[in-house]
Amino acid sequence: MPFDVRPLTLPGADCPTRDARAVAWWLLSVAGLVWIMVAIGGATRLTGSGLSIMEWAPLSGALPPLSEAEWTRLYDLYRTIPQYALQNEGFGMEGFRRIFWLEWIHRQWGRLIGLAYLAGLVWFWARGRIPEGYRGRLLLLLALGGLQGAIGWYMVASGFQDGRTAVAPYRLVIHLGLALAIFAALVWTALGLLAPAGRAPPDARPLRRMVKATFWVVAATMLVGGFVAGTRAGFTWNTFPLMDGQLVPDGLLALDPPWRNLTENLLAVQFAHRALATLAGLMAAGCVWAAFRRLPDGWARRAVLGLGAAVALQYLLGVLTLVHVVPVGLGTLHQATAVLVLAAALLALHALRAARAS
Repeated sequence: MPFDVRPLTLPGADCPTRDARAVAWWLLSVAGLVWIMVAIGGATRLTGSGLSIMEWAPLSGALPPLSEAEWTRLYDLYRTIPQYALQNEGFGMEGFRRIFWLEWIHRQWGRLIGLAYLAGLVWFWARGRIPEGYRGRLLLLLALGGLQGAIGWYMVASGFQDGRTAVAPYRLVIHLGLALAIFAALVWTALGLLAPAGRAPPDARPLRRMVKATFWVVAATMLVGGFVAGTRAGFTWNTFPLMDGQLVPDGLLALDPPWRNLTENLLAVQFAHRALATLAGLMAAGCVWAAFRRLPDGWARRAVLGLGAAVALQYLLGVLTLVHVVPVGLGTLHQATAVLVLAAALLALHALRAARAS
């Protein structure tokens, strides 16, 4: 019996064109590279490696140091910043090489993403294979990728001044937020190409609103998590579910004006992350319950169940990361799994699109 070699599409979708499928899988491949980049960025931050390269050289920086003289020059540059004086003084060339290589890989991966996207865009464009209506969106994604590189340097440069040993939390959140936005745009565009028509039943609309609300709470949790990372708030109050022996600790509004507590008060920042994560978990559980009640067994219901499973996994990893005082492995996995949650939410939203009225 011959093998079935029909092209893979999303269940219940109108069959997309060959060009649409090709562009979609290219975009998903780039999204996968972005996912890995987010994980590498987490490891870079947790190991304090992000400030080891003090030059932004988009072209020449693609090559690592090729001589001892170049290693010495870069090490001498690093020894001028506060992080060296306050954290790493005397760790020698061996210690510098260790943190240098992780940051170099981080930047190289960014270059790889840019090349993969640009090469694919040029190839599909030159052959006229980009589906109608998508050229502007793909150019916008290219511009966002270039902006992300500039913001990455804007973030890193903040760690070289004012006695800092790490980058400014606000700039870290901007960098992380744009990375997540680019990932979401890549995935959503690819899903639209693979399944251009909605197929969910009309009574799924309330559930889609629930999933959309969960998506935005998840997004807010991730951004607040950026402030947890930027302020190193995760290294304090390492108990769960209590903080300082209380469910709602004292001192959440210690700073004035009150809005500063959301980004500068370590107690409030960590509490906000916990509270939003718990809310996201409850909302995802509500979505799963509603999916069993409102949807027949099929693609849409399974997508919602996948969202619930991803949120549960991320919540568990968050608790383990906290109580173990943010080991590099767990912290990196927690950051990478946040992207899984984002992907699951997008997939559920896409699966719950109702058919358009004719």
